[in-house]
Amino acid sequence: MDIQFAPFLPLPVLAVLAAFAAILVVLSLWRGLRGSFLRALALAALLLALTNPTLTQEDREQLSTIVPVIVDRSQSQDTPERVAQTNEALAQLQDRFSRFPRIEPRIVEVRDDENSDTPSTRLFSSLSTATADVPPGRVGGAVFLTDGQIHDLPGVDQALPFNAPIHGLITGRANEFDRRVEVVRAPRFGIVGEEQQMTLRVFDDGRAQGGSAPVTVRMNGEIIANLQATPGAPIPFSFTVPRGGSNVMEFSVAELPGEVTTANNRAVHVIDGIRQNLRVLLVSGEPHAGERAWRNLLKSDASVDLVHFTILRPPEKQDGTPINELSLIAFPTRELFVEKINDFDLIIFDRYQHRGVLPILYYDYIAQYVENGGALLIAAGPEHAGQDSIASTPLATVLPAAPTGDIHQAGFFPRLSELGKKHPVTRGLDGSGSEPPAWGRWFRTIDVTQPEGETVMQGDGDRPLLVLNRAGEGRVAMLLSDQGWLWARGFEGGGPHVALYRRIAHWLMKEPELEEEALTARAVGRTLEATRQTIGDDPGPATIRYPSGRTETVAFTAAGPGLYRIEKRMEETGLFEVSNGEFSTLVHIGTVDAPEFKAMISTTDTLTPYAQKTRGLVTRVEDGDSVQLPDILPVRGEVRISDPNRMVIRMTDETVLRGIDTTPLFAGFAGLAVLLMAISAMWWREGR
Repeated sequence: MDIQFAPFLPLPVLAVLAAFAAILVVLSLWRGLRGSFLRALALAALLLALTNPTLTQEDREQLSTIVPVIVDRSQSQDTPERVAQTNEALAQLQDRFSRFPRIEPRIVEVRDDENSDTPSTRLFSSLSTATADVPPGRVGGAVFLTDGQIHDLPGVDQALPFNAPIHGLITGRANEFDRRVEVVRAPRFGIVGEEQQMTLRVFDDGRAQGGSAPVTVRMNGEIIANLQATPGAPIPFSFTVPRGGSNVMEFSVAELPGEVTTANNRAVHVIDGIRQNLRVLLVSGEPHAGERAWRNLLKSDASVDLVHFTILRPPEKQDGTPINELSLIAFPTRELFVEKINDFDLIIFDRYQHRGVLPILYYDYIAQYVENGGALLIAAGPEHAGQDSIASTPLATVLPAAPTGDIHQAGFFPRLSELGKKHPVTRGLDGSGSEPPAWGRWFRTIDVTQPEGETVMQGDGDRPLLVLNRAGEGRVAMLLSDQGWLWARGFEGGGPHVALYRRIAHWLMKEPELEEEALTARAVGRTLEATRQTIGDDPGPATIRYPSGRTETVAFTAAGPGLYRIEKRMEETGLFEVSNGEFSTLVHIGTVDAPEFKAMISTTDTLTPYAQKTRGLVTRVEDGDSVQLPDILPVRGEVRISDPNRMVIRMTDETVLRGIDTTPLFAGFAGLAVLLMAISAMWWREGR
């Protein structure tokens, strides 16, 4: 309540009138006139009325005390026990605050940043955001409901945005422990077949390091080593990159009974295999137009070491040409097909026939080379249908089809079979999408019996044209026409001979992206992209196992013939396992060394310094098998001491103005009555 003045006349005028009134009163008193005292009161009342005094009363409402409650929902909290403790503690906390009408809890649930590849727990940043629109005087305290693993801690001496206690309610149990494995150092690329070095480390957090921990190492899903690791000590490991392209290495350490989580018991590292100086042996049975197409393709690749021999004259041909003019060097058959055959990544027989150049036993060596993991390509011409065909040698044991002896000669458009439309070797070849295909014709095919393996291209009358097959651990391809050079020469517009030949060669050398049946996955930021390649029917849904242990079934979406994909943005980060039928693969989303996975055990140490500085309380919520919270103690004024058993909340004194009531003291009949009474009293006294 307050009295304010709103004078009817300017202050200088009022001052002159007041001075004049004072002079009159002084003269009256000096001369001893009757009623001088009443005359002074009447003049004072008149001057007071001219100042227009007003009685002002403010209507104020007490403001509530804001208490931000920061709830940690990060991945380190995503264990069944901690989730249950957090939910129960939050419910009890809300019930406790509901008993204090002047306390307004502000619940903020903090999850991992979906836009960040490095998951971390940023609770203090969320606290600043939650109190940004509140005056510091209204904040009565802050409560953190967390496991204590906080990654944006300010300096202890750094000024906080408010002067109120900070309390910590810690989930988890005391004396927790956890085992994890990390890849400390590993190469990103490696030469296929060469030894590589990497370093691992196993940690037993929350317990003394020592003892032994078995570690299983897998390469592309197959176990390649079993190690015995000493927790805390680096583990050197040597391995060989088995193939070109992406190779997934998985490291899994044995679980500890009772550990916090097994989500970090596995680690993954992807190494890209690089083929260095691929060795290809090309043997041409005789000079012909298609020979140059193969040679140009292989020589154009700088990473290919090509060894090419052409049989210019078979032994039975006698034309008088001296031997030393037929070739620069003799054909080293024993060196190539016996001593160094395993050094070659691919052997190509281009219109080759058996005419005594190679001993019959050498064909058996070639067959063994294929069955042991080698690659063989037969580019067949008319010779393959004759009596000297290599199909009549021991090499026939690995060939997917035998010639019938017939040669079909007619113009035709090479077409993809129904299987070939799905097969990665031929799928999507330029020009294959129209009918007839938008490429030139061929004019000759070699008839064969019903082939084994996969017929991905067909000739005239649906005759097999390109057959792919596996033999033992190796692979064989048969191109049953020697007319591919027509595409290379641009006949009738040409065709995709480079893409076709290269894909055949890469499939033979087991490039992962050309596998008929494969499941791959990769991470694009926080998005999981899984691809299922199949030459069969719809593979059905995939099962995704999250780092937290939960699983989800997700359907594939058709992305093309034989190609199915999943694209899903993930809330969690870490190591995911994607499986479909007998296929499974691993992919790591987010930064591998993210702090969220480096420490999983709960702790009171991180918040204790801040609670001591602000006179707050840090305590664990678990009490045996139940959750127990400390009581709430509201206090007025600055918090000077901490309470070891209760959470102190500083109540605010701030108010908000709702309205103002004003009452003029000399307005209306009341003011007129006062003036009349004063003048009447003066007149009455002087009139006696």
